[in-house]
Amino acid sequence: MVVQAEEGLTTASVRARRVLVATAVPAERDAVARAFASPVEQVRLPGAGLTRTADGWDLLDAGVGPALAAASVSAALTAARLAGTPYDLVVSAGIGGGFQPGAPVGSLVVADRITVADLGAETADGFVPVTELGFGTITHHPPGPLVRVACQATGAPAGTVLTVSTVTGTAARAAELRARHPRALAEGMEGFGVAEAAAVHGTPVLEIRAVSNAVGPRDRAAWRIGDALDALTEGFGKLAPALESWTPYDQ
Repeated sequence: MVVQAEEGLTTASVRARRVLVATAVPAERDAVARAFASPVEQVRLPGAGLTRTADGWDLLDAGVGPALAAASVSAALTAARLAGTPYDLVVSAGIGGGFQPGAPVGSLVVADRITVADLGAETADGFVPVTELGFGTITHHPPGPLVRVACQATGAPAGTVLTVSTVTGTAARAAELRARHPRALAEGMEGFGVAEAAAVHGTPVLEIRAVSNAVGPRDRAAWRIGDALDALTEGFGKLAPALESWTPYDQ
């Protein structure tokens, strides 16, 4: 069935599964788009832009950082629901730092826990997460069946992906994060914000990161952004058809 309208989100074909992919910057969005052979169209939303594929995937320029990502994703989810074409899944995607040796440069990781690493308070005894202060949340759990589908399709390992507002740039900070989160595979800047927005709307969420650099001392000469973007394209080329075996009811 195709819903026709003059403009906006109702111009697309209604499918059993509608997927919103949120990236921080256009280079990441374009890397995901290259995984789709179908034509694309541009759709403007208030404060954001969508790149829509004929396969029913919408790619959102959500912005850098958890706050802007959450606002942009929430706006897209609201617009889709008001148009009568709600999303079945939100995917936070992009490049990020990998904790060595579990996530080498150029590899993919899939989050089975999306955790904000720096939401809380510093005390004389160290960092205290906001949950231990008596409010808030620090972790979202993507559906297990969805994580398994993504890992099997892409060959990526599953683990914790941390969301940080300040990218790690020292060995001491990397060691501190690893001590607090021993299952951490990668860090990024948007995943938790995307997950918060998805949770408010009752929509499942997934996070996939392609590793462009090692978490630790900041060494831009060692970054492999092109390799990470290529890995993102390859990963979504495998993920998209694999999701045909997953339904939003597999929670």
